[in-house]
Amino acid sequence: MLLKLYGLFLKFSINDVGIPVNSNDCTMAAKNYVFSQITSFLDRSRFNNIVRKYGGDKYVKHFSSWNQLLVMMFGQLSNRESLRDLTNAVSVHHKKSYHLAYGNNVSKTNLAYANCNRDYCIFEEYAYFLWNKHVQNVRPIFSNLVVMYMPLIQQQLTYA
Repeated sequence: MLLKLYGLFLKFSINDVGIPVNSNDCTMAAKNYVFSQITSFLDRSRFNNIVRKYGGDKYVKHFSSWNQLLVMMFGQLSNRESLRDLTNAVSVHHKKSYHLAYGNNVSKTNLAYANCNRDYCIFEEYAYFLWNKHVQNVRPIFSNLVVMYMPLIQQQLTYA
């Protein structure tokens, strides 16, 4: 029963993202990469307000804080272990950089300089914002599922 509940929740969240569950349901566009779909949920205007608050893009011409965030997210999601490994992976996808939205000027030097000189509070505050947004959106859905299926779960546990 718990697996069925988890499957329902997983199916709900996958349909919400727009990834087709079965082969007949093709709602994705042809050129949407999974990474760009994930980043489409990020609130860029809120991030820009935080960057302005801390002066993160002051005197920056090409490699913005938004580009840094996306490249570092790409590194985390693709399990990169070093800056060299990350820049090599990004350079492999150089022709897709527009669709992945992290810009063309990703080099080891630019990334190291940005990581060293940009205020970490930009990313910390944005992470707290995303976490609070997640908690507000997911907790009501999960609590409704638990309230709805709790009698069935208790019934299954008593018969086991």
